Amino acid sequence: MLVLAAGCKNNNPSSTAASSGSYNATTSAQSSAPAASLSPEQLGTLGAQIKKQPNDADKILADHGLNEQQFAAAVRKVSENPADAKRYATAYKSAS
Repeated sequence: MLVLAAGCKNNNPSSTAASSGSYNATTSAQSSAPAASLSPEQLGTLGAQIKKQPNDADKILADHGLNEQQFAAAVRKVSENPADAKRYATAYKSAS
């Protein structure tokens, strides 16, 4: 009986670790949600603002709920679609 109880105790930490692993994945997905919700035009405008005020880049991004990595990932995603990339470029140029 003691061996069986010890075996059950060993399974609990791994199930807890699995739970926390899925929590971390959920947290990561939620942290990238703001970037996914920005349109190519909004990203282009943000890019132009950052180019104009590079010293304020972190603040500009934070005001939109983003960090540098999230912004870069969003821009890469936009660049995968030619129509979205054109919308981004148009917004960037007009905001510059």
